[in-house]
Amino acid sequence: MSKIWDVCHGQVVDDRAGDLSAHSGLSLQSPGMVVVAVVGMERGVMTGKEGFDRRIEPFRTELLAYCYRMLGSAHDAEDLVQDTYLRAWRAREQYDETRSSLRTWLYRIATNACLTALEVHGRRPLPSGLVAASDPLGPLVQGEHAAWLQPLPDSLLDAGDPAGVVIDRSSLRLAFAAALQHLSARQRGALILRDVLSFSAAETAEILGTTLMSVNSSLQRARTRVKEIGVRQERVSEPSAAEQRAWVERYMKAFELADVEGLKRLLTEDVIMEMPPMLNWFSGRSNYGLFMEWVFGAAGKDWLLKEVAANGGQPGFAAYQRVGDEYNLHTLQIFTVTDEGITRNSVFQDPNIYATFGLAAKLDDQGLAIDEA
Repeated sequence: MSKIWDVCHGQVVDDRAGDLSAHSGLSLQSPGMVVVAVVGMERGVMTGKEGFDRRIEPFRTELLAYCYRMLGSAHDAEDLVQDTYLRAWRAREQYDETRSSLRTWLYRIATNACLTALEVHGRRPLPSGLVAASDPLGPLVQGEHAAWLQPLPDSLLDAGDPAGVVIDRSSLRLAFAAALQHLSARQRGALILRDVLSFSAAETAEILGTTLMSVNSSLQRARTRVKEIGVRQERVSEPSAAEQRAWVERYMKAFELADVEGLKRLLTEDVIMEMPPMLNWFSGRSNYGLFMEWVFGAAGKDWLLKEVAANGGQPGFAAYQRVGDEYNLHTLQIFTVTDEGITRNSVFQDPNIYATFGLAAKLDDQGLAIDEA
């Protein structure tokens, strides 16, 4: 049995088999994980397109999660998974099940695709990982030519065929995804493959196409860097999903009432707000309150909010601003919640992200989508 390390808490959270694909009918139950049953994917001979597709399809959701961790973009991750399956189909005759499991083989293809993509696109930070904190009442400054970290809709994780493997949702949190952006591509791969996905050092070396010594060196550097960034300290304690949603529902009620003091009571003292594509970000309950007073003064106090979930269970909402006789999509807000309150609000304003979450551009007074066709 191998250990799954909760990279956001820095501790062991559960046990599981090192290679789940070698098991049939496996059922695991653990908080914060997507649990699905494995169906004899590794056994037998590949016969024809239908047989090959049936054997590789159950890995699609976990490969999507992997590519997202590597790239920091839901859209790019979907594209890379499609590319992985196309490459796998073209190379199906080259697969030798006596040398590696089907899962390991697919991860090597996906990793090569991700490493190639990262050579072109580079890292995707959040503003707090790129520039110094801002004055909450200062002018908004857009980050030109910056590619930002994107949230991952939970709907993409939940839409998969229930015949795959366990996905550690805690390793999809925005805080950890942002920390990964500070690592080189190969350090990122080594950390995810070893500490999140529990591949052995030998399997990781095979997937990355490198040596054991190189893997161990990359892993050590990656662990040190993540610890320096302080991801574990950001999430000292995470309430249950229901408790997190309850915190955000109270926030939504205060937001709809434009009750700034009510919002502040739900925040921790060191709360952070950042809002890509703007470079602006700030910390502290007082600064947060000053900014929200400006928001309600500039954008009005009539809003409609729609609940969303992202990055393996982080609660959030889409905010629609009243404009004339309709409500226009304004921002997507994703929250980090601890037992002490809301510690971070990551506010996104990007049409591509809206599309990934399937958000309507406009709503009527009843909160129904307005067809713009």
